[in-house]
Amino acid sequence: MIDNRNRFGWPAVFAAAWGGNEFTPLLVMYRQITDLSPVVVDALLFAYVLGIVPALLIGGPLSDRFGRRPLMLPAPVFAALGSVLLAAGSQSAALLTVGRICSGIALGLSMAVGGSWIKELSDRDGARAGAGAGRAAMSLTAGFGVGAGVAGVLAEWGPWPHVLPYLVNIAIAVCALALLTVVPETRFRSSTPGRLIDDLRIPAAGHRRFMFVVLPVAPWVFGAAASAYAIIPALMSARTSGAPIAFAALCCVLGLGAGFGIQSVGRRIDMPGSSRGVVVALTALVAGMLVAALAAHVLTVWLSLVAATLLGCGYGMALIAGLLEVQRIAGPDDLAGLTAVFYSVTYLGFAVPALLAWITETWTSITYTEMFLFGAIAALACLAVAMSGHTRHPPGDAAGGRRAADA
Repeated sequence: MIDNRNRFGWPAVFAAAWGGNEFTPLLVMYRQITDLSPVVVDALLFAYVLGIVPALLIGGPLSDRFGRRPLMLPAPVFAALGSVLLAAGSQSAALLTVGRICSGIALGLSMAVGGSWIKELSDRDGARAGAGAGRAAMSLTAGFGVGAGVAGVLAEWGPWPHVLPYLVNIAIAVCALALLTVVPETRFRSSTPGRLIDDLRIPAAGHRRFMFVVLPVAPWVFGAAASAYAIIPALMSARTSGAPIAFAALCCVLGLGAGFGIQSVGRRIDMPGSSRGVVVALTALVAGMLVAALAAHVLTVWLSLVAATLLGCGYGMALIAGLLEVQRIAGPDDLAGLTAVFYSVTYLGFAVPALLAWITETWTSITYTEMFLFGAIAALACLAVAMSGHTRHPPGDAAGGRRAADA
């Protein structure tokens, strides 16, 4: 019999993802109302990685030791706190930075701990293989997309554009916290725990299939997403001057909606024993980068929306393919830890907008068209590495697992 309480974990992940991405369509607004340079504004997008990565790498392994609930309960609290600081700090780079870091902590805990919890609750309900990864990925993507869409609409046409988008997330986070308190624990504290430092080690991170199949696709998860909803709206700002924030929100919704859609069928694409998931993800990314290069050259709005959609497909497939591979590689004692490592690498992709803005300011002769073309070539190179890794280290490669354990 299915316990309905098992379904109350995803709202906290949804709320944290909402809080993590509500800021993105507002980048256009902050460029307009502050004196911050484009590099600084794009760096604020990346700032929440400073909260995400420690929360992932520490929270995930600690939840394997102490249980999921104690590590997940703070997530909606940090999500609400981050939104409070962002609402209060529209003219302060310092407050915006701290707010983004708090949002990052909430999201990091939700991805590593919440994702593992959802997977284990799905297994307890007797869900089919891979359902847990799908539910975790879709909770994140739905939060990213709905949060960005609502924030963009409220900031463009609602009252108090610097505040109201964040108040909505605060309310959702409070409700999610209340629901989270009744979700059953799936990982209980050991009666004879070992050393804490040992829990922070993740031997499976050295597994050859993780290194040569999962890691080549990981940075493209949010590299694709950031390109779709941070870079493209900035490039099209002159063509969308009537409603620039709403256009940025539209790019978010299209990209993440495409990602959500492909994740809903992702388990059928990424079959155990195959590399189809990674191939589909990187192929969509190459196509998205090529269309984005063309859109950057001709500055055509409809082409930019096509590029955002293709990049969203690449994001969605890369995320679920990576999570499915992680769940096949990891044992029960390091599922959250290996999930944390995967997500930490994915978030390197959020440095892409700030990096490209810095390149164009430093070397003005380099265009976004050229950089998108370079991105397509880099994605092809990663596809070649992943295909080679799949051939050399097939699923269930015991030798790869032993080498990881010995590392």
